[in-house]
Amino acid sequence: MFGSEKRKAKRDAEFAAKIAAIVTEAIAGNTAANESPTTYKEAAGATAGIDADDHLYSKLSGDSNRNLSGPTRARMNKIAPYLWQSNMIANRIIELPLAYLLAEGVKVTNDDEDYQAVIDAFWTHPINNMAIKLEKKVRELAIFGEQFYPAFVNPLSGEVQLSYLDPAHVEEVIYDPRNPEQPVGVKTKRMTNGRQYIYKVIINGPESVFTKQTQRLREGFNDGEIFYFSINSFCAYGRGNSDLTAQCDFLDLYDDFIFGEGDRAENSRAFVWDVTLKGADQNKVNERASQIESNPPRPGSVNVHNDSEAWKAESPNLGTGDTEALAKLFRNHMLGGATMPPSWFADGGDVNRANGEAMAEPTFKILAMRQRYVIYMLKEMLTYVLRQYYLAMMGIEPDRSVEAAIFNSKVVMPEMTAKDISRYAAALQQVVVAVNLAITQGLLTDEMGLLVIAAIADRLGVEIDPETELAKVKVQRQAKAEAQTEQDNYQSTELTGADDDTE
Repeated sequence: MFGSEKRKAKRDAEFAAKIAAIVTEAIAGNTAANESPTTYKEAAGATAGIDADDHLYSKLSGDSNRNLSGPTRARMNKIAPYLWQSNMIANRIIELPLAYLLAEGVKVTNDDEDYQAVIDAFWTHPINNMAIKLEKKVRELAIFGEQFYPAFVNPLSGEVQLSYLDPAHVEEVIYDPRNPEQPVGVKTKRMTNGRQYIYKVIINGPESVFTKQTQRLREGFNDGEIFYFSINSFCAYGRGNSDLTAQCDFLDLYDDFIFGEGDRAENSRAFVWDVTLKGADQNKVNERASQIESNPPRPGSVNVHNDSEAWKAESPNLGTGDTEALAKLFRNHMLGGATMPPSWFADGGDVNRANGEAMAEPTFKILAMRQRYVIYMLKEMLTYVLRQYYLAMMGIEPDRSVEAAIFNSKVVMPEMTAKDISRYAAALQQVVVAVNLAITQGLLTDEMGLLVIAAIADRLGVEIDPETELAKVKVQRQAKAEAQTEQDNYQSTELTGADDDTE
């Protein structure tokens, strides 16, 4: 995808640098020979940022925009989905992480019952339909590297509906002039109705979080609000990049290689008859060749000839010995770039359970990072939904310190791997015995002992708060002690009464 373009760009840059050096040297020479030195003074009060729209101009120096150029990004937006559709390795690079992240569904909750009802209404809204559409959103985040969701809000109820803006229809993401890490607007290409739209990027807070200059800039973005999420991006002017960007050239090469091997395998099954005529001149050879071509031997037929004619079947020897090694080289190169073990792609080799788990550990670290970002995306959406509800009901922006529940929704995603709890269960038993012995010997406090047990219990998916648990244990011990004392007194009274009756 980018190989030939990179080489051409490098040659063009080298040529331009040479021309610039020649021109600069010539100008410097003319200036030194013909002109006297001139002193310039900066105008009083002049500062950087003369115009309010500095961000719209290209910088002559110090440009930190490392995004793909417009044509290259457009090509990425075409090639990445094409590879996902047509290339099996590319499809698995996208789909396997998606399955680990979302196969068992996602649960969104809030501790406040009213806010939970608002979240449920948003999640199950027939337009939003997040139970189905979330899978597509996360898939296309990986394919395109960025996602755009315009948000439409009912001003009376605060109800939020999400739309979708294709990344291919985005002309520019606008960043804060004073903070190139923060996107503030999204400008579309000219749509079918002839209009271009400029949206405000959603920030879960009041406009006062921005500088005055940025606030004035965002006032011109009057076509609505939009969520913008990106991955594989830089801090400054960080447009997202597809998970397939680095691999696309090699994926295409691998496809060509496999198709070539298929053609070679098909050709290797073909054969021709080599017929040798002994003592025949060219006329006899041509005559016999014409006879054979007009009536070639059919499969299973019998060919009869005398000792002056020899028949031999010749099949091609195309030398396929290195095919498997080359295929493995290409495949591992791509999978290494995607941080995925070959054992996930039908390459068992010498993999057993022990080293298979070790090979997959870096992959699960990468997946955990992506899972964390998806959780962030969903929390941003839920916070926005609750903010709009609060604004519609109360008419003011919620205070984070007062309405903390609005900003603290929970997103629970499934475990990506099934834990082998047998090892942790055995370890828990040994730790409990050791902790109990240490407490008895006065080497540990109850709280520290429970903290050690909690560390192992956490591996089993059980969270223990030592301070809270100890308080409950003390209450439970006191209750048991009181119950035992009461029972002992009752039994003592019964025994005393029985002795009196006997006397």
